[in-house]
Amino acid sequence: MLIKLMSDLLSYLKVTELVLDNCRSSNGEIEGLNDSFKELEFLSMANVELTSLAKLPTLSKLRKLELSDNIISGGLEVLAERCPNLTYLNLSGNKIKDLGTVEALQNLKNLKSLDLFNCEITNLEDYRDSIFELLQQITYLDGFDQEDNEAPDSEDDDDEEGDEDDDDEDEDEAGPPGEYEEEDDEDDGGSDLGEGEEEEEVGLSYLMKEEIQDEDDDDDYVEEGGEEEEEAEGIRGEKRKRDPEDEGEEEDD
Repeated sequence: MLIKLMSDLLSYLKVTELVLDNCRSSNGEIEGLNDSFKELEFLSMANVELTSLAKLPTLSKLRKLELSDNIISGGLEVLAERCPNLTYLNLSGNKIKDLGTVEALQNLKNLKSLDLFNCEITNLEDYRDSIFELLQQITYLDGFDQEDNEAPDSEDDDDEEGDEDDDDEDEDEAGPPGEYEEEDDEDDGGSDLGEGEEEEEVGLSYLMKEEIQDEDDDDDYVEEGGEEEEEAEGIRGEKRKRDPEDEGEEEDD
């Protein structure tokens, strides 16, 4: 009941990816998985003890289907009816034994990658050549093409696209080169202004020191001039005292 409620809720959210690995199927189906997942593009049901695909819901937008490590032995024709746009199908670790079972996948016209690893069919002589001849629409079998070139990792592709988006965002945030040049010029102008202010401060302090020194010199000069005037006045006073005496002596004569 809980799973059904969850599926109803998720359907309204337009889920595109759903992972049900290690859940347990009942009578060939997983409770809650139904036609309401109309936007689903990726579905994974690995190791759910699935024996048949007869109760698989119609998922017309599904592109990737993971069914590894189950007990599926046939009935693959259902896939073309209910998931006609599949491009990737993983059936590794199932009970598929012969080419007749795989022949039903011919109707999946968009299928590009098929994985049958760890299935008994892989023990057949000329297994790979036979599959590529039977399913001419596929490019990769068990992760490699006919020339043994490894299939690209879809996660790596997503990462590369993410990196390109990040680079574009960084370029947008960086802005045109002229902005940096203007900022650098402003910084240089500010630093030059700062140096000028420092020189001005140094010049002022130097002038103030010179002025203080000049005042000290003037004070010293004034003190020295005062002492000389006092000495001169003393000499004039003594001279005045002697002059009357000299006049008296002249009168006596």
